[in-house]
Amino acid sequence: KKHNIKVIHVVPSVKHAKKAESVGCDAIVGEGYEAGGHNGPDEITTFSLIPQLCDNVSIPVIAAGGIADRRQYKAAMILGAMGVQIGTMFAASKESSASMEYKNAIIEAQDNSTFIAFRRIGLVRMLKNKYGVRVIEKESNPITVEELRHLLGEKRERLGIFEGNTDEGMLEAGQSSGLVNEILSVHDIFKKLI
Repeated sequence: KKHNIKVIHVVPSVKHAKKAESVGCDAIVGEGYEAGGHNGPDEITTFSLIPQLCDNVSIPVIAAGGIADRRQYKAAMILGAMGVQIGTMFAASKESSASMEYKNAIIEAQDNSTFIAFRRIGLVRMLKNKYGVRVIEKESNPITVEELRHLLGEKRERLGIFEGNTDEGMLEAGQSSGLVNEILSVHDIFKKLI
C-alpha cells in the first residue's frame, strides 16, 4: 500500500470481510462455496454472501464462485457487487497455461461433476476423478491429519492441471464447470460476458 498498490483480499464470510476492511484492504473478493479450489469453512454460497458483504463493508465487493456467463455477471451486479472474479472459465481458455486434458475435463463436466474434499484440513472443490474419490473414501475412515496433508501436499494440482493426469491429479474447478462448454479465447469470453 505504501507503494500505491491496491490490495484486494479474498474472503468467504462477513467476519473476514470486516477484518480485511479494518486493516486497509482497498476491495474484497467475496468467494462463494461454489468456487473451485480452496473454500471457506462456513460453506456460504455466492448468492447469499455477496449482498451480506455489501451490507456490511464500505469498500468495493467483487463476486466470485460459480460465475461463468452473462446472467451470473448481471446477477452479481444486482446483488451489489462492483465486479466479478471468474476462475474456471478462464482456466479452460485458449490462453490458459493449463493442460488440454484439464481443459477438456472442464468442458465435459456436468452440473454435479465437482465435490468438496479435504474437509478436515481446508475444503477443496475439484472435479470428480479417481484421486478425488480415493480422498473422499479415506476421509470417511479413520485417517490422521498428517495423512490427509500428505495426500494434499504431493503437488497433485500440478499433476492434474498442468501435467494433464486427469486420474491422479487434483482438478480444481468450480461448479460453473457445468456451464463451460467450449474452449474459447479470452477475447471471445469477454464478448460473451459483457
